[in-house]
Amino acid sequence: MHRVAILDDYQNVAKDMADWSSLAGDAEVILFKDHLADEDEIAERLKDFDIVVMNRERTPFLKSQLAKLPNLKLLLTSGKRNFSIDAAAAAEQGITVCGTDMLGSPTPELAWGLILGLARRIHEEDRQMKQGGWQTQLGIGLKGRVLGVVGLGRLGVPVAKVGLAFGMDVIAWSPNLTDKKAAEAGVRRGDKDELFGTSDFVTLHMPLSGRSRGIVGKEEFSRMKPTAYLINTSRGPLVNEAALIEALETNQIAGAGIDVYETEPLPADHPLRQLDNVLLTPHIGYVVEENYRLSFSQIVENIQAWINGAPIRVIEPS
Repeated sequence: MHRVAILDDYQNVAKDMADWSSLAGDAEVILFKDHLADEDEIAERLKDFDIVVMNRERTPFLKSQLAKLPNLKLLLTSGKRNFSIDAAAAAEQGITVCGTDMLGSPTPELAWGLILGLARRIHEEDRQMKQGGWQTQLGIGLKGRVLGVVGLGRLGVPVAKVGLAFGMDVIAWSPNLTDKKAAEAGVRRGDKDELFGTSDFVTLHMPLSGRSRGIVGKEEFSRMKPTAYLINTSRGPLVNEAALIEALETNQIAGAGIDVYETEPLPADHPLRQLDNVLLTPHIGYVVEENYRLSFSQIVENIQAWINGAPIRVIEPS
């Protein structure tokens, strides 16, 4: 009998998102709602499991962690790539890594939720209404404003197109972006300095890599207008967190909408939780029922296929 651990199921919903009964007789499935950060504690919890289901990057499985799990044979993640898995180390250890499809629409939708929330001060007006207030803030409109999209890929393009629908001037930049690709999305390509210097809203949609880590830092914040906002629904380490906090505390920028963080879950005493000019969400860009049903159903299929000796949706080392 195989033992399956589902990690970081914060909402305690994973078992309702797929038909796990198809594994009955072959595997015992155990849910863990809490999050562990210490590698030794994770190893102790998982020592008797040969199959582990990740929830995206909530618990990383890098070489040092994998080495502490000699019984692990199958590692599953939602999505087709996950930079918190050392796929090469897994392969060396004889661990099969499998992924799933994921919907591309939920994260752009959240990005726009944060942009609209900041522009119209929705979170502040909501708080004031619940305290008995009425019309305490003055928002801004989006038509004619400049939207800067950092990363014009699978997620950046739909964000840009919504900006165009709102009548915004959309400028895009990434290290490899060409004029042709920008034009295909109906936007113009600018350089990095122009984007940060002219945008009213800067929204990040780049994968995390060694090259993109810290791509927004003190210099970029110094170029932004004091009326501008930063939106990050991509990956926390794209932004130098200390520089972001300083820019917010000193009103170097008007505010930020943040869904992703350097450390997750975000510590209860983290400075970002204390700032009024920040709209925070707990890494929910991909967290919608449709995505969960898709990914967990495919995870069940992946487990059954592996048990049958014919793994599917295998993620190979790059």
